[in-house]
Amino acid sequence: MFKFFKEKLKDLFKSEKEEPETVEKVKVKVGKEKKIKEKPEIKKEGKSKKKEEIKEELYEEVEIIKDELKHEELEEKTQNIESTSEQPVKKEKVGFFTRIQTRFNTVQLDQETFDEFFEKLEMLLLENNVALEVVDKIREDMQKQLINIEIKKDKLEEEIKNSLRESILEILIKPYDLIDKIKEKQGTFVILFFGINGSGKTTSISKIASLLQKNKISSVFAAADTFRAASIEQLEKHGEKLGIKVIHQEYGSDPSAVAFDAIKYAQAHQIKVVLIDTAGRMHTKDNLLKEMEKIVRVTKPDLKIFVAESITGNDATEQAKIFNQAITLDGTILTKADVDEKGGTAISIGYVTKKPILFLGIGQEYKDLEKFDPKDIIANLGLD
Repeated sequence: MFKFFKEKLKDLFKSEKEEPETVEKVKVKVGKEKKIKEKPEIKKEGKSKKKEEIKEELYEEVEIIKDELKHEELEEKTQNIESTSEQPVKKEKVGFFTRIQTRFNTVQLDQETFDEFFEKLEMLLLENNVALEVVDKIREDMQKQLINIEIKKDKLEEEIKNSLRESILEILIKPYDLIDKIKEKQGTFVILFFGINGSGKTTSISKIASLLQKNKISSVFAAADTFRAASIEQLEKHGEKLGIKVIHQEYGSDPSAVAFDAIKYAQAHQIKVVLIDTAGRMHTKDNLLKEMEKIVRVTKPDLKIFVAESITGNDATEQAKIFNQAITLDGTILTKADVDEKGGTAISIGYVTKKPILFLGIGQEYKDLEKFDPKDIIANLGLD
């Protein structure tokens, strides 16, 4: 995660300088070339002259001619430069930080200079699935921290990185500990899972169940996705592997009724956690979102968790925004984080929901569930 993002960010902060070739430097080259050998005279020694000596003398003469041609070329180059201007032959190319430090005796970023830098950073953020509204938030944060503030020259790059890091950390809320939260509550703990088809929701629920088992916490599955074909069978397969009971009804049944039955079953059998799998509704379908609202009213869940693919970028961000407006999410699980080289989805969803990213799905096995830590994001971006 963030592999592509990190490399691009590194390039942004890297100062490259190409030193110009001036008239003076060309003259130095010419001066050096003038120190060529004098052309030796080849004496005629008749037929008795050895072939090796003749060959050696011819070789020396060829080298002298080559040196003379090179010398004439350098002389012509010097004359051309002097006749046109004393400016460098190649325009000097320097990095952002080098130019800022050259421009000011005391480094103080004005609005124009900041905008010049942030334009490049903005393109980088957008390319890496950071939503535009999040980019605007980062810009606002960094402007407050950097514009018209006195900064030591050798600390300029560090201060800009610090500003970016602080803005990202403010967006990414540190996640609560799910296990502790469950243990703190007396009685049955209900978790509702939401997300569109193909986001990896059912697999993520099973990973959570496996995590609970490792912490000696019992759970039951509620197959409340009564719309998608084979959804109940898919959850039952996970239930068989993990030894977890699956509560379900017929396809087309009321999802709220299935969830309600699972809660009653858990309470009757002293099962601690109810994990409710809902249908993968498209976020644009108002009637289906209303069905989500009904499930929330009936089950009164302790947590409402959104599941999204990190690689879908702005689509996942928009889905999170709509679901959050409808049912107020409590956290997010991002799947396929192991193949996401951009990583901006985590930052964007964290911003639009104002709730933490709880876990990252990093594979298909039950153990492939990694607790999210904002500091890891900072480290992955090279901003630590």
